[in-house]
Amino acid sequence: MERKLFTALQGEFAEKLNDTLSKQGFRRSQNVLYRPSCAECSACLSARIRVADFEPSRSQRKTMRRNERLRREATSPWATEEQYALFRAYLDSRHADGGMADMDIFEFAAMIEETPIRSRVIEYTGKDEDGEKELAAVCLTDVLDDGLSMVYSFYDPKYAGSSLGTYVIMDHIEIARDAGLPYVYLGYWVPGSSKMGYKAKFSSLEIYHRGEWQDIGDPSQYSSETHPLSTDPIAEQVARISLPDSRPTRG
Repeated sequence: MERKLFTALQGEFAEKLNDTLSKQGFRRSQNVLYRPSCAECSACLSARIRVADFEPSRSQRKTMRRNERLRREATSPWATEEQYALFRAYLDSRHADGGMADMDIFEFAAMIEETPIRSRVIEYTGKDEDGEKELAAVCLTDVLDDGLSMVYSFYDPKYAGSSLGTYVIMDHIEIARDAGLPYVYLGYWVPGSSKMGYKAKFSSLEIYHRGEWQDIGDPSQYSSETHPLSTDPIAEQVARISLPDSRPTRG
């Protein structure tokens, strides 16, 4: 059974809480921070890229050249009908049986707009056959004190052969490098998952494992199989979480 640790993200210390818990494997979903904590499984591992040490592979360099026609635009977290149409096409093509498959436009708007922290919508546009501007990919991105967190990204399925998912990650590495931010957080990586395998192909990838960030090393050494001793009791996990100091600063 799936189980998560979670906490509300609200109030004047929301940004500091998000920064602190993101460093401990938590992810944001609207006004909630969560981390998987299944009783007999620890397969979901937070992943992030060390920007300074990243070196693109030959295949990744080809992906950048293949998509150099795209233009990036960062906007405020505001949902549009064009974004939702692209989101629906992406889900129907890639995740028709997933947990977000029934999301309507109001729920989509909530996912984009309900953020108590510094968030941006990064749009990637190109030209259609008639030379008109068209939306090719979108990423909802949080700006942390130590990096960029890619909350959710989606793209036009007709460009699946262009590796847009990989391209968007690489572009975020460039954004982080330009901003002097050391990490790009990719969300969770699950060993053996064909849909998440691309994350392990990035150099300088770290995973949050057993309470600390470490180089992923050989991805095949990790297993998604369940085991009764694979996770610590929930009380021990909670006790080890570090929280930010929310005391007011005295002048």
